[in-house]
Amino acid sequence: MKAVVFYAPGDIRVEKIDCPDCKEEEILVKVDACAVCGSDMKAAASGNVRIHPPRVMGHEFTGIIVRKGEKVNGYEVGDRVVMATSISCGECYYCRNGHSNLCVDLAPMGYSYNGGMAEYVAIPEQAIRNGHLIVTPASLSADIAALAEPVSCAVNAVEQCRIKKGDTVVVIGAGPMGILNACMAKYYGASKIIFAELNPQRLKQCEQFHFDRLVNPNEEDLKQVVLDETAGQGADVVIVAAPAAAPQEQALELVRKQGSVMLFASLPVGKSMLNIDSRLIHYKELRLLGSSDSTPAHVQKAVEILASEQFPAEKIVTHHLPLDDIEKAFELMRSGESLRVVLVP
Repeated sequence: MKAVVFYAPGDIRVEKIDCPDCKEEEILVKVDACAVCGSDMKAAASGNVRIHPPRVMGHEFTGIIVRKGEKVNGYEVGDRVVMATSISCGECYYCRNGHSNLCVDLAPMGYSYNGGMAEYVAIPEQAIRNGHLIVTPASLSADIAALAEPVSCAVNAVEQCRIKKGDTVVVIGAGPMGILNACMAKYYGASKIIFAELNPQRLKQCEQFHFDRLVNPNEEDLKQVVLDETAGQGADVVIVAAPAAAPQEQALELVRKQGSVMLFASLPVGKSMLNIDSRLIHYKELRLLGSSDSTPAHVQKAVEILASEQFPAEKIVTHHLPLDDIEKAFELMRSGESLRVVLVP
């Protein structure tokens, strides 16, 4: 089969490899869509210590079960499936307490196991045993189903922020994950979304989502805009989906007393220290949060949301490319021209 294989930073090959076996505890899936994540692009350029090469890349995939091992129950050939793709051990403190995304021994698809940028992918026994494989409604298209994993990460973030009906939410960073977080905040009841982004092209892409206020901080004072839009109070929630220190530091100034600040985007290793005013956290009684990955429960919720008519998922996928064009996908992402690029094996 054809696959996108990581060998080393700067050495990504589209090549023919053996189709995976389907052992008696496994499931074989024919992939029909695999979205390209920003982490895929970063790994291709700079590597990732968690990747064990050579490794088939890709974790935002969907496909149809074409074979299942004789010891597998609860799934049928013909089912469309998606995954919570960071496979948990199922035994540690975090797994036992419902936080499998924080498992001490995560084994992600595309890192520890071959991923979904291929014509077929084998679902490991541990993923099936720990509930990481989710069946979608038959009505869900491949394009939309491939968004289940990134949407589930937004579910995790927004639920931690306790967004409720009537809230004003500021989202900083108009990459696909920033937009997904904003759409999710609206789905959970936010009545006003203020979106901030420095890249004019990305900000232009936000217009189709009809957020309440679009701000380029190079042209307007973001803090003043937020105060003006909230009668001087500040936002209920600020979600920072930009991988930069400055907006993470400023977020504390944009939120009201007892508000929530979500640091969704990770900063680069060696450049992750922040200079923040702890008095703001203390005297405003702020909740400063982080969000990493998602659990199978988050993915199940994401599937339900994607199947609804209230979430604009069809606007997120902007490009379709064959596996051979993985480098073009990275170019589209770097330029800001795309939101989610979907590879079609």
